[in-house]
Amino acid sequence: MSRARPIKPPNTVLSRNQMLEIIRAPVITEKATLISEHNQVTFRVPLDATKPLIKAAVEGLFSVKVKHVNTIRTKGKLTRFKGVKGRHSDRKKAIVTLAAGQSIDVTTGI
Repeated sequence: MSRARPIKPPNTVLSRNQMLEIIRAPVITEKATLISEHNQVTFRVPLDATKPLIKAAVEGLFSVKVKHVNTIRTKGKLTRFKGVKGRHSDRKKAIVTLAAGQSIDVTTGI
């Protein structure tokens, strides 16, 4: 009996502009600083960004080896300020786990 092999996505080749559109900004919070001790970095990404695209963009921009990519999608919330209703926009974060010995310094620029 033969087992089905998992389908691997083709190697994604992105231009530098596409990489910069995918990796919008690093997330610099207390929690993001704590997980940086475990070789993880957090970035804001577009809502339609996929894990293979995020991995290719981080590897291309920072010249590091990515081990895992986890994504978190947060729905926007309804707000009210001085009686005026508003809405926060939806957001997506990517938590990128780097291979052993790799690091990214997000405080400096690209």
